Amino acid sequence: MSRTPIPSPAPSLASGSPDLARLAGLLLAHAPFDGTFELRLPGVHVSRASRAHKDFHHAVQRPALCLVAQGAKRVMLGQELYEYDASRVLVYSVDVPVSAQVTQASLDAPYLGVRIDLDPARIADLTAKVYPLGLPRRGEGRAICVDQLDGPVINAVVRLLELASRPDEAELLAPLVLDEILIRLLRSPLGLRVALIGQEESKLHRVSKAVAWVRANFDQPLDVERLATLVHMSPSSFHQHFKAVTAMSPLQYQKAIRLQEARRLMLLTRLDAGTAGRRVGYQSPSQFTREYGRYFGNAPTKDVARLREEAGTTNPVSAE
Repeated sequence: MSRTPIPSPAPSLASGSPDLARLAGLLLAHAPFDGTFELRLPGVHVSRASRAHKDFHHAVQRPALCLVAQGAKRVMLGQELYEYDASRVLVYSVDVPVSAQVTQASLDAPYLGVRIDLDPARIADLTAKVYPLGLPRRGEGRAICVDQLDGPVINAVVRLLELASRPDEAELLAPLVLDEILIRLLRSPLGLRVALIGQEESKLHRVSKAVAWVRANFDQPLDVERLATLVHMSPSSFHQHFKAVTAMSPLQYQKAIRLQEARRLMLLTRLDAGTAGRRVGYQSPSQFTREYGRYFGNAPTKDVARLREEAGTTNPVSAE
């Protein structure tokens, strides 16, 4: 496991920040108990957890901006570990299967987080205004990046959440505040990474297109050469860039998607392990059981039984 470099906390956003305190209050109002809640604002989700997680929770995370008002969290992408709290913001730039764990939370000071989905088309439109002369050339990096939390960004997020309780104003003003958040992100140290989400000619966008194909066809055999042709790259270049962005090979990515989908099917539709494995593309029940155990840490039947028991007492926080 490798740990990503974490910048020093931003002094202006210490725990006493008025904007962070206001954000925490809004999140408590919108998340009255533990769990993840989708607000009336499109693409905005809030989370609360009153205890730290013993285990990682698995999910496929789409491009999004994630902020924490209180508490702390860690996310694993492949074997890489990313940590963030009220002084740091995390951005996902591509759909990726991740494992997430709340590491700091209590009844008196619950973990409080917000996730705002990022629209590539809207980012592309605003990038043209923020970078009228074009984007500077630079490496594209991983699908996850962490940096210091910018004061104007948190202020805009506070104003966005305030609109969630005023639906008559939200319809008119929320799109404007969302644009402000994106513009401030584009002008921040994370700006170039965010801008690439909307750039069709970027390697990141090509990997994102390949990821979308794998997610839509995860139960089919994976032909890497054909997938490389689909995104107009040579097989060697495609493999290199896919791993550079997602921290895993195309086959490892497909395996993670398959196993997470099998787990979902067993939990929600009560399929047995053999049927769920076949449904997601495994021909060998023993291979499915073996790979499931490696990925989730337990055999399918025991893992699902544990999750059902936990679901009776808590609503797990998602990966934002």
